[in-house]
Amino acid sequence: MQKLLLTGFEPFLDFPINPTMEVVEALDGKVIGDYHVQTALLPVSFKHVKQAMITKLEEMNPDAVILLGLAAGRDKITPERIAINVNDGPVDNNGVQPMDEPIHMDGDDGYFSTLPIRQMVERLHHHGFPAKISNTAGAYLCNHVMYQVLYYLKKQNINIPAGFIHIPASHRLALTNSKLPSWSQHDLTRAIEICIETLE
Repeated sequence: MQKLLLTGFEPFLDFPINPTMEVVEALDGKVIGDYHVQTALLPVSFKHVKQAMITKLEEMNPDAVILLGLAAGRDKITPERIAINVNDGPVDNNGVQPMDEPIHMDGDDGYFSTLPIRQMVERLHHHGFPAKISNTAGAYLCNHVMYQVLYYLKKQNINIPAGFIHIPASHRLALTNSKLPSWSQHDLTRAIEICIETLE
């Protein structure tokens, strides 16, 4: 049985709920397709997230990695195409706010996802879930952790499917902000299951 590392983030900024937490809690320990799912909850911290992520990768030695993040305001499941070599954006949960800062001085300008993102979108559509490929993961923690993972895998010559998927707000989160488009938590979790089922 192959091992899949699935990660989510803690709440951050003005979002008291992060639906990725509930997705990883729901799927932890499950067998989906060819994969046994193991999960991790990551800190919204530029200082600490790299070590938390690399430690988990080294402990687990997964056969695939799917990173999840909240994209409040999006109304579709959006697998990310690329991570870019820059930190920029609002403050993290430790009050740190980098500006125009390279993630790795020796890193490429960008790293493409190695997940089957087109097939994921097509499979989600087949099951009736709105989805599209996103060409920007931003420059905040979601982009940061995607870049860190893809950089690490390239440096270690590890060739496995790895990448990032943004999910919309849950209904419960939208209750705190009526302007947010939202999905049921059940549908968010099922959509990620479908993405995992796409892996071969």
